[in-house]
Amino acid sequence: MDWPPIAGDPRFFLRSGPHSLAAVADAARAGAPPRRLLLTGVAPLQTARPDEVSFLDNRKYVEALADTRAGAVIVHPDMADKVPPTSVAVTTTEPYVGWARVAALFFPLPPVQAGVHSSAVVSPVAVIDPSAEVGPYVVIGAAAEIGPRTRIGPAAVIGDGVVIGADCRIGAHVTISHAMLGDRVVIYPGARIGQDGFGFAIAPEGFVSVPQLGRVVLEHDVEVGANTTIDRGSLHDTHIGAGSRLDNLVQVGHNVRLGRGCVIVSQAGISGSTILEDHVMVAGQAGLTGHLRIGHRARIGAQAGVMADVPAGADVVGSPAQPVKEFFRNVAVLRRLVREATGRRSKDRASGTETDTD
Repeated sequence: MDWPPIAGDPRFFLRSGPHSLAAVADAARAGAPPRRLLLTGVAPLQTARPDEVSFLDNRKYVEALADTRAGAVIVHPDMADKVPPTSVAVTTTEPYVGWARVAALFFPLPPVQAGVHSSAVVSPVAVIDPSAEVGPYVVIGAAAEIGPRTRIGPAAVIGDGVVIGADCRIGAHVTISHAMLGDRVVIYPGARIGQDGFGFAIAPEGFVSVPQLGRVVLEHDVEVGANTTIDRGSLHDTHIGAGSRLDNLVQVGHNVRLGRGCVIVSQAGISGSTILEDHVMVAGQAGLTGHLRIGHRARIGAQAGVMADVPAGADVVGSPAQPVKEFFRNVAVLRRLVREATGRRSKDRASGTETDTD
């Protein structure tokens, strides 16, 4: 079937507008000439129409900028002279940030529909703000608290005593227990927050489960991706700092502490009691063993295996993880040794002196 690409298909996305060029510039926190122009949406440079906004952040797409039909293009001031005369340059030193804000202007989140769906099962002693939305088949436990303008998606389960702040979005089939959530927290579908941590003692007769008596604390503006799991603490809390972003399919063990503004990419796993200081970045499929400290603004590369503390500001890759420069020096040495060994073997074959060591 032939379905042409549409940015913001109206079947799935609520659209606002049209908006004036001035309103677009204000949203982007950018500059634009005083021109009368109404814009109806956003689109890539290659497909944008004269009534749409586009952007350029990566200079390798400058050729697409030259050919664009977009009515307005968000660009860095250094690129303003590359915008074709048929388009208006909207200039900001952070084009991608501006683009994000303009896209949100045209495609705002759907408004919360206040009220509790008739199929929801809600404890009589739960506290739900009248402005909150509770969707179909939601279960909300005793003494749980749901804050103003928060949306709880279909079939989510909110356990006893859980506190959820204002303006949060809880996706479909999310389960939350033993947790305290700040304001503007977003939990995407299928995430599991607050289940037992992986804690047990080993006795002669087998494993003895250790009661997990802590909580999960998600500070303001945290986002947790689909099917991500965050275990509650054993005695201390598992703590995710304000503004941190966890991708889909991330595992966070018990007692882990993330600082502010951390980024954890898909399929990464963080073992129990490890501490990440502020603004740490962990790339996809990286694994961190337990009881580590990862310093402020450190960056962990994709598929890295981190088995020791990482100092602040360090970039590490590989398994076991090591500083980036050291890793690539080792790779270069290995490649040279392989080339030399291959060359010697070829010479031995040519001279008929090769010894069979199989």
